[in-house]
Amino acid sequence: MARNAINQHGVSIRVICRSLGISASCYHYRAKLSGENEQVANWLLRLTETHKRWGFGLCFLYLRNVKGFNWNHKRVYRIYRELELNLRVKPKRRIKRDKPDALSVPVAVNQVWSMDFMSDSLADGRSVRTFNVIDDYNREGLAIDVDLSMPSARVIRSLEQVIEWRGKPAAIRCDNGPEYISNELITWANQHQITILYIQPGKPTQNAYVERFNRTARHEWLDLHMFESVEQAQNLATDWLWIYNNERPNMAIGGVPPKQLLGAA
Repeated sequence: MARNAINQHGVSIRVICRSLGISASCYHYRAKLSGENEQVANWLLRLTETHKRWGFGLCFLYLRNVKGFNWNHKRVYRIYRELELNLRVKPKRRIKRDKPDALSVPVAVNQVWSMDFMSDSLADGRSVRTFNVIDDYNREGLAIDVDLSMPSARVIRSLEQVIEWRGKPAAIRCDNGPEYISNELITWANQHQITILYIQPGKPTQNAYVERFNRTARHEWLDLHMFESVEQAQNLATDWLWIYNNERPNMAIGGVPPKQLLGAA
């Protein structure tokens, strides 16, 4: 308004500022960060388009810890809100429970792994299972194997494939599923001097690390795709697991990807 009045009526800046109740410094102010703001907005749009289930927290941590930008979180959040990128979050009904004892955190890789199954279905209605393995130290996803069935022999084969490149764990934590309590798996673990840590029946919180991984996998991978075949599901799982380990910030380990924590160790 001040600029239009000066251009149309030729009055002085001092007079027009006094008339409109603004300061001269306000009139002369020019935004210096508009170019950077466009860069922030461009990154946020690309991230939310590529990773549709990432909220502001993951986007900001990715820009700061993975890409190395030093933008202030309040500035990034303001642009995030202006672009209306907020995820719609359905509030959960909280049930009061006794707080369980915290799980011990390993201090080095391959001390304790956790493994668990998830279930989903193909487009033709056939059920599929996924076998997930993580390292509790840096929450790194070591394997996601997808197949129509996962007997003990397949579990052993998957573990041996991981051991080939990762090394042998001292212990593996799991629930009491029939594949895990089978003599075949127990014999294999004894031969390799690996301790199997069984949680109490009906106590999934005792296997909380892999349960949290399962939730992320379902939220950011399983729920976003309709699988036509086991091969397609496996390929998408492999792609997502690489992003999870190398790019996705993990809140539990300081907002950095698992591979980055492993490199800093």
